[in-house]
Amino acid sequence: MTPITTNDALIAFCERLAKAPYITVDTEFMRETTYWPKLCLIQAAASPTDAAIIDPMAEGLDLEPFLDILRDESILKVFHAARQDVEIFNKLGAMPRPLFDTQVAAMAAGFGDQVSYEALVRQMLRQELDKGSRFTDWARRPLSDAQLTYALGDVTHLSALYPKLRDRLQKEGRLDWVMSEMGAVTDPALYDTSPENAWKRLKPKKFNAKYLAAFVAVAVWRERAAQERDQPRGRILKDEAIDEIAVQAPTDPDAFNRLRSVPKGFGGSRLGLELAAELKRVLADPEAHAPKLERPAHNQPAPPSVVELLKVLLKAKSDNAGVASKLIATVSDLEKIALNDNADVEAMKGWRRQLFGEDALKLKKGEIALVLNGARVEVVEIEG
Repeated sequence: MTPITTNDALIAFCERLAKAPYITVDTEFMRETTYWPKLCLIQAAASPTDAAIIDPMAEGLDLEPFLDILRDESILKVFHAARQDVEIFNKLGAMPRPLFDTQVAAMAAGFGDQVSYEALVRQMLRQELDKGSRFTDWARRPLSDAQLTYALGDVTHLSALYPKLRDRLQKEGRLDWVMSEMGAVTDPALYDTSPENAWKRLKPKKFNAKYLAAFVAVAVWRERAAQERDQPRGRILKDEAIDEIAVQAPTDPDAFNRLRSVPKGFGGSRLGLELAAELKRVLADPEAHAPKLERPAHNQPAPPSVVELLKVLLKAKSDNAGVASKLIATVSDLEKIALNDNADVEAMKGWRRQLFGEDALKLKKGEIALVLNGARVEVVEIEG
């Protein structure tokens, strides 16, 4: 088994991929010590018997023929737990559309929350996977036969699994449910790494201008520092340090060393000097640097008893339909529904509303009840 390392071999393989109605794709990468994932292998299959491993680390290999396949919207790209793979290809300028994520599909098909690839293969294909090479060093060359066999199996089994899972969802009338979820996975905003937007992934705890100006400045600075040094964000500063720095607003490098969440010696380091200067700059005029955020309304908390009833209803609906409850609604959804019949949450839209949302409102209004039938919770109409 030899990975593709030449442009001629890659072009020939991509010509076969281009004729397939769907292809299966996986990657192996390293990012434990880096900000940017280091792409080590690409695996792809046009069928269970036509698959190859592409070595993106091979000298002189141009990935464009394969990236063009990912960009071709006439070919469905099948992944399992696609997000990290999509992040890599999006950075390479090849958002893989249309996409089918078998992990999301499995949640709609009754395999539970976030089922693993090996569990899905075991249940649908009756095969056991050897995962012994999963956490090996994929950047080291040469790769062992065990590593290559493991890597190739991730797409050959997926190629056999996808049509079975698709047909099962089609038969149950749920294929449209799954396809409606795929747009979120391929939304470029999900993979935005621009430092200016880094603070939006975090949750500021205060809303005065001084705090917000410092909070945004630290988040933006950390993201830029992590990217420039190609280090994980947490190695620069932990998330909790951003809040503490925003509260204390230190502009003296020595003041960093009095903070609990900041690494020892940070204040005297080059990073500490840079951040102190940035904080001094924005805190000279906080109003000009603070984002305009509306202070959240202090709504009454959701009634615990109503939330608990909705949880029981969700579990009953999930079990009866064979759909993972996590795919239908989150606890946050339930809390908002408990407070507001018109809550703007996914659980009250589309297929989720039909499956769960409408009955959630009926339960709140006393139009239905939950009864125990042996070990099973059932929904019954209440006669007026």
